[in-house]
Amino acid sequence: MNTLALQIKNAALELGYEKCGIIKMSDIYGYKEKLEERIERTPEAKGFFQSQYRFVNAQETFPWAKSIVICIRRYGKYDIPEHLKGVIAKYYLVDSRTDENSKDFQDSLKFEKYMRELGIRAETERKFGLTALRWAAMKAGLGMVRRNNFFYTENGSWLYLEAWLIDEELELIETPNLRPCSDKCNLCIKACPSASLSQPYTMSPIACVSCITTFTGRDMPNEKYREEVGDWVYGCDVCQDVCPMNIKRWSETEEFPNLAELSQKISLEKIIKMDYDFLENVMQPKFWYIPKQDVWKWKVNTINAMVNNYKEQYKESIYEACKDSHEKVREMAEWAISKLNI
Repeated sequence: MNTLALQIKNAALELGYEKCGIIKMSDIYGYKEKLEERIERTPEAKGFFQSQYRFVNAQETFPWAKSIVICIRRYGKYDIPEHLKGVIAKYYLVDSRTDENSKDFQDSLKFEKYMRELGIRAETERKFGLTALRWAAMKAGLGMVRRNNFFYTENGSWLYLEAWLIDEELELIETPNLRPCSDKCNLCIKACPSASLSQPYTMSPIACVSCITTFTGRDMPNEKYREEVGDWVYGCDVCQDVCPMNIKRWSETEEFPNLAELSQKISLEKIIKMDYDFLENVMQPKFWYIPKQDVWKWKVNTINAMVNNYKEQYKESIYEACKDSHEKVREMAEWAISKLNI
């Protein structure tokens, strides 16, 4: 085993990563075939998937890169506020990618600094990455992609994946020892609220509740899957929650910085009352899949959740939203009043 590769791995483990592997840049090329296969299966999502080709051609953008260091950190250890379960997906509640208060974020910086102190050029992009993270982790033998499309280790799928492009030609491959999904198991497919997960390893982001509540869904009254979104306001956990391989994989033994305090300011009724300064300067930096100019979407998503599981207590909030400063929120509230006949 290459001494430098082993040094990198040991440093990652000391900093709290569960696993670390290294693959050659050429190992990413096979991702193109999988990407084209996904587009063939879900042609309606071709536009969405085309953006992923940047990962296939990463070496053209970074000609100096020779290898990819891929690391895995477990986040299925944090306390999740009970009242936000089924409303905001757990990953986003404890997302450390840009949270400077998080130990996970600080450890990521320390790991990157360590590699650079070894004389290695190491580059990453902490939001969406510079490579296909799940593919790289699979090629490094750190685990496997299961039928719901999520990457798993022995600790289930509640994982952060991080990768760095480096200018050293190294390789560090493990042999995964995981029991594969049963061919007879289709729990994730059956549970998917919008049938976005239509068959094993096949997901259409156009129908995905997580995508609708974040990246898309800008015309919610006319959204095809509006009812299927259910109670979700940001993200979705359903296909991971029902997976047998995730049973007892979440321990809730640690507090994520500032989450308990922030959670007290979040409920369906409180989101409707949020002023736009709070949405832009507190909510958006934490939940950054919705850009600043679209933070009105929090209120629209919330009204949709109120309609999908209506309670009399929501009536006042919906009427209050009719006076909101943003046209999209007023439009959604008026639609809800008509829909509910209240």
